[in-house]
Amino acid sequence: MAKKCDLCGRGATKGASRSHSKIQTLKRQNINLQSKVIEGVKVKVCTSCMRTLAKPVRVKAKRKPALKVGEAGTARKTGKKIVKVAKVKKTAAKK
Repeated sequence: MAKKCDLCGRGATKGASRSHSKIQTLKRQNINLQSKVIEGVKVKVCTSCMRTLAKPVRVKAKRKPALKVGEAGTARKTGKKIVKVAKVKKTAAKK
């Protein structure tokens, strides 16, 4: 019976108990495993994975393509019309 999460594979970690005299005693820190039935299969899942499973699925919004040089568009926040202008390379001034 392994004490590992079936979804992420996380297991126990080592920790140290320290007494007043600073003597180090190693201890095992187990993760919080819970038995849960997911899609008809009984699995051992850590609580952080359970929280992740409970999150709603996020859908990314499609991005508008960037303006090309010479194209006009409108700014989202202010609504002002904008035109993309080509950048001009600066040359060093001669003395």
